Amino acid sequence: MAQSKSPPKPQPDAIRIVPLHRPTMLGAAALPAPAARLTYRNGPLLPAAEVFTIFWGSAWKKSPLSSTVTDVNRFFDDILTSAVIDQLSEYNAAAFTIAHGRRTGSATITTASPGRSLTDGAIRTFLQQQIGNGKVPKVTKNSLYFIFVPPGVRVVMGGSASCQAFCGYHNAIGRRTFYAVMPYPDCSGCTGSLTPFDALTSTSSHELCEAITDPIPGEGWYDDANGEVGDICAWQTKKVGQYTVQLEWSNKANGCV
Repeated sequence: MAQSKSPPKPQPDAIRIVPLHRPTMLGAAALPAPAARLTYRNGPLLPAAEVFTIFWGSAWKKSPLSSTVTDVNRFFDDILTSAVIDQLSEYNAAAFTIAHGRRTGSATITTASPGRSLTDGAIRTFLQQQIGNGKVPKVTKNSLYFIFVPPGVRVVMGGSASCQAFCGYHNAIGRRTFYAVMPYPDCSGCTGSLTPFDALTSTSSHELCEAITDPIPGEGWYDDANGEVGDICAWQTKKVGQYTVQLEWSNKANGCV
């Protein structure tokens, strides 16, 4: 595996989002593979991801979203022990061996309302508060918090907004607290030809694989021109069991698998 001699400084603008679906992406799987090569920047990886799902807002308690909560949790239970994780083993590093993970639990938080618009800063504060008050587990070396936002709530990160520029992203607070944000896919740019649930699982798999292989954006496995393992294959999907997941870049195959 290619390794740089010393890790570069974190890239504040490192690609870590699921971009909007564009009509030109249709048939992307048949296009020639981009000239991509992920290299390891000596940062941390998540060798056995411990996913805790957080559903923010009272809307998740009501039908039909209450069923979505159950289905999303079942998705993580299955995917964290599936071939999706197995294929990431090519990105093992000296101190990290990527293996199956597990979902450690779930919480629906209704004591605070997400409102109609959320900044990434507000999400970070919310997450730290929930960790501090014991509503979600304390941080471990494998912790990954997935925060799901209900329909109709815009998420703003880095001057861009959900359904305007992105459909989800992952990030880090410091060097130990890793999280992903999943706005509800209630616009065509975040569903493409998929159902909302399939779009949600595709986006979640994109960010899951990226958070495992590059939890601090730009310090794990990264390509300066093309981004992370999921960015290179955005909106190319396959079925794993009953779930729609995104293809991920493979250095070994020199393509999306």
